[in-house]
Amino acid sequence: MAWNWQQADWPNFTWDRRRLARAEEHFLRGSGVLAGTARHLGLEDQEQLTVEAITLEAVTTSEIEGEVLDRASVQSSIRKQLGLATGKRRVGPAEQGIAEMMVDLYRVFAAPLSGARLFAWHRMLRHGRRGFKDIGRYRTGKEAMQVVSGAIHAPEVHFEAPPSADVPVEMARFVRWFNRTAPDGGEPLPALTRAGIAHLYFVSIHPFEDGNGRIGRAIAEKALAQGVGQPTLTALAATILARRKAYYTALEAANKGNEITAWLSWFAAITIEAQRRTIAWVDFLIDKTRLLDRLRGRLNERQEKALLRMLREGPKGFEGGWSAANYVRITGASPATATRDLTDLVAKGALVRHGERRHARYRAAIPLRPLVPVTIEESGELREGML
Repeated sequence: MAWNWQQADWPNFTWDRRRLARAEEHFLRGSGVLAGTARHLGLEDQEQLTVEAITLEAVTTSEIEGEVLDRASVQSSIRKQLGLATGKRRVGPAEQGIAEMMVDLYRVFAAPLSGARLFAWHRMLRHGRRGFKDIGRYRTGKEAMQVVSGAIHAPEVHFEAPPSADVPVEMARFVRWFNRTAPDGGEPLPALTRAGIAHLYFVSIHPFEDGNGRIGRAIAEKALAQGVGQPTLTALAATILARRKAYYTALEAANKGNEITAWLSWFAAITIEAQRRTIAWVDFLIDKTRLLDRLRGRLNERQEKALLRMLREGPKGFEGGWSAANYVRITGASPATATRDLTDLVAKGALVRHGERRHARYRAAIPLRPLVPVTIEESGELREGML
């Protein structure tokens, strides 16, 4: 079987532009809604949104590859690099490296792509870690670069990348393509289309010894940001993580040919869902501000501390809900005091309670906005439903 890069039309990808047109309009409209809504946030909430969004992408893009990072350490590193107040938390090399890469992406999204930038990102990812020969440069190994699964004695090959000797030429062509198709390039492409192609194109070359998935998703984010003229803060990796099996299935199918309408339709739907996730975050921050303004001066010190801690969890809140035991642990109150405080918080409209007695669970009195998956039909219509 010939892979996409072995076929005569590589890398001249083709796709049905009409099928993507409505999705492109939807994404640009959503970008305008997001930008307009974010303007209503105060400075502190804007900083929180930026830090939370970058942290979410850093943690989830690593988790897609099976690497579980310490979220608090990643966030501490991001805050430090953005020049925001932070403690003296010790940060591991993996957490620092992905944080550096994501902050760099946020800052230089508008700059043209270059081999030097890609090498820098790879060095950041490998920060302080050993076990790899080719760090900050394209792979040089003579063995085939394969994506495999299954038992060692009977592996299933999902993809085989071009030989290492071909990578410099392939990557030079990729970088030229990426910059040529930028909004200010000679052959601009719509944002979703360009981001989807960029991700597939890059991971098909698989230029590095490792880290290709994370860098490939960063390149897609860069394309989206350039498409709307500002950092998108789109929760792309978080949404892909929620659909990880479908993501790998879609990539594997796309690696077998260069007509990529199916891949671009899947990628566009995922990106629109990711954009909705970010809009939900902004709406939550606005609702949070309104809630705190309404409760100002009406809560005791324990209640305020507990509520602020709960709100830091974002729109999803605590997994399984907040219990009286959580309140005791956060505030140091006795169980009896915790029960009185929580009852008062419900009465004041700060919390909503579900269940009774020891089964009671609490969440902030902020509307929940469930995220519904999106699909793009052959007609180009967007439909809410399972991907």
